[in-house]
Amino acid sequence: MLTELETLSQNIGKLIAISQRHNEARQALEAQLAGVRAESEATRAELAQMREERDALQAERDALSAKIDDAQVRLNAILEKLPRARAHSEPDNQLDLLSAEHDSEHGSGSHAQHAEQADSEVTRHGENA
Repeated sequence: MLTELETLSQNIGKLIAISQRHNEARQALEAQLAGVRAESEATRAELAQMREERDALQAERDALSAKIDDAQVRLNAILEKLPRARAHSEPDNQLDLLSAEHDSEHGSGSHAQHAEQADSEVTRHGENA
Protein backbone atom coordinates (compact mmCIF):
# COMPACT_ATOMS: atom_id res chain seq x y z
CA MET A 1 0.00 0.00 0.00
CA LEU A 2 2.89 2.33 0.66
CA THR A 3 4.15 1.90 -2.86
CA GLU A 4 0.70 2.64 -4.19
CA LEU A 5 0.56 5.84 -2.14
CA GLU A 6 4.01 6.77 -3.36
CA THR A 7 2.99 6.12 -6.97
CA LEU A 8 -0.20 8.10 -6.46
CA SER A 9 1.81 10.95 -4.95
CA GLN A 10 4.19 10.92 -7.92
CA ASN A 11 1.26 10.94 -10.35
CA ILE A 12 -0.33 13.83 -8.48
CA GLY A 13 2.99 15.68 -8.66
CA LYS A 14 3.18 15.02 -12.40
CA LEU A 15 -0.40 16.24 -12.84
CA ILE A 16 0.37 19.39 -10.87
CA ALA A 17 3.45 20.04 -13.06
CA ILE A 18 1.44 19.46 -16.24
CA SER A 19 -1.33 21.73 -14.95
CA GLN A 20 1.22 24.48 -14.19
CA ARG A 21 2.74 24.19 -17.67
CA HIS A 22 -0.71 24.36 -19.25
CA ASN A 23 -1.60 27.33 -17.06
CA GLU A 24 1.64 29.13 -18.05
CA ALA A 25 1.03 28.34 -21.73
CA ARG A 26 -2.56 29.64 -21.41
CA GLN A 27 -1.33 32.85 -19.76
CA ALA A 28 1.27 33.29 -22.51
CA LEU A 29 -1.39 32.77 -25.19
CA GLU A 30 -3.72 35.20 -23.42
CA ALA A 31 -0.93 37.80 -23.32
CA GLN A 32 -0.19 37.18 -27.00
CA LEU A 33 -3.90 37.45 -27.81
CA ALA A 34 -4.11 40.73 -25.88
CA GLY A 35 -1.14 42.06 -27.89
CA VAL A 36 -2.72 41.01 -31.18
CA ARG A 37 -6.03 42.62 -30.15
CA ALA A 38 -4.23 45.86 -29.28
CA GLU A 39 -2.39 45.77 -32.60
CA SER A 40 -5.67 45.09 -34.39
CA GLU A 41 -7.35 48.02 -32.66
CA ALA A 42 -4.41 50.29 -33.53
CA THR A 43 -4.65 49.15 -37.14
CA ARG A 44 -8.40 49.88 -37.18
CA ALA A 45 -7.77 53.37 -35.77
CA GLU A 46 -5.08 53.99 -38.38
CA LEU A 47 -7.41 52.74 -41.11
CA ALA A 48 -10.15 55.10 -39.92
CA GLN A 49 -7.68 58.00 -39.95
CA MET A 50 -6.49 57.09 -43.44
CA ARG A 51 -10.10 56.92 -44.65
CA GLU A 52 -10.72 60.40 -43.24
CA GLU A 53 -7.58 61.68 -44.99
CA ARG A 54 -8.67 59.97 -48.22
CA ASP A 55 -12.10 61.56 -47.99
CA ALA A 56 -10.54 64.96 -47.33
CA LEU A 57 -8.22 64.54 -50.32
CA GLN A 58 -11.13 63.48 -52.52
CA ALA A 59 -13.11 66.53 -51.41
CA GLU A 60 -10.09 68.74 -52.16
CA ARG A 61 -9.67 67.05 -55.55
CA ASP A 62 -13.34 67.61 -56.35
CA ALA A 63 -13.11 71.27 -55.30
CA LEU A 64 -10.02 71.77 -57.45
CA SER A 65 -11.70 70.02 -60.36
CA ALA A 66 -14.68 72.34 -60.02
CA LYS A 67 -12.33 75.34 -59.98
CA ILE A 68 -10.57 74.03 -63.09
CA ASP A 69 -13.92 73.55 -64.83
CA ASP A 70 -14.96 77.08 -63.86
CA ALA A 71 -11.64 78.48 -65.08
CA GLN A 72 -12.06 76.55 -68.35
CA VAL A 73 -15.51 78.06 -68.85
CA ARG A 74 -14.14 81.54 -68.15
CA LEU A 75 -11.20 80.95 -70.47
CA ASN A 76 -13.51 79.78 -73.24
CA ALA A 77 -15.66 82.88 -72.73
CA ILE A 78 -12.56 85.07 -73.00
CA LEU A 79 -11.36 83.21 -76.08
CA GLU A 80 -14.74 83.68 -77.75
CA LYS A 81 -14.45 87.44 -77.22
CA LEU A 82 -11.02 87.60 -78.88
CA PRO A 83 -10.94 88.62 -82.56
CA ARG A 84 -10.78 85.82 -85.11
CA ALA A 85 -8.07 85.42 -87.75
CA ARG A 86 -7.94 88.52 -89.95
CA ALA A 87 -7.31 87.02 -93.37
CA HIS A 88 -5.92 83.91 -94.98
CA SER A 89 -2.74 85.67 -96.11
CA GLU A 90 -1.92 87.00 -92.63
CA PRO A 91 -0.55 84.56 -90.06
CA ASP A 92 -2.74 84.01 -87.03
CA ASN A 93 -0.45 84.03 -84.04
CA GLN A 94 -0.20 85.56 -80.62
CA LEU A 95 2.36 88.14 -81.70
CA ASP A 96 -0.26 89.68 -83.99
CA LEU A 97 -2.66 89.91 -81.06
CA LEU A 98 0.04 91.46 -78.90
CA SER A 99 0.91 94.05 -81.53
CA ALA A 100 -2.79 94.85 -81.97
CA GLU A 101 -3.16 95.32 -78.21
CA HIS A 102 0.03 97.40 -78.14
CA ASP A 103 -1.23 99.60 -80.97
CA SER A 104 -4.64 100.06 -79.37
CA GLU A 105 -3.04 101.00 -76.06
CA HIS A 106 -0.88 103.64 -77.73
CA GLY A 107 -3.75 104.95 -79.81
CA SER A 108 -2.10 104.46 -83.18
CA GLY A 109 -5.18 102.69 -84.48
CA SER A 110 -3.15 100.82 -87.09
CA HIS A 111 -5.53 97.89 -87.02
CA ALA A 112 -8.45 100.16 -87.77
CA GLN A 113 -6.41 101.85 -90.52
CA HIS A 114 -5.57 98.47 -92.07
CA ALA A 115 -9.23 97.48 -92.00
CA GLU A 116 -10.26 100.76 -93.65
CA GLN A 117 -7.56 100.35 -96.32
CA ALA A 118 -8.72 96.80 -97.05
CA ASP A 119 -12.35 97.99 -97.31
CA SER A 120 -11.40 100.83 -99.65
CA GLU A 121 -9.34 98.46 -101.83
CA VAL A 122 -12.32 96.14 -102.15
CA THR A 123 -14.52 99.10 -103.06
CA ARG A 124 -12.01 100.28 -105.68
CA HIS A 125 -11.80 96.86 -107.23
CA GLY A 126 -15.57 96.76 -107.37
CA GLU A 127 -15.71 100.17 -109.11
CA ASN A 128 -13.12 99.14 -111.70
CA ALA A 129 -15.05 96.04 -112.60
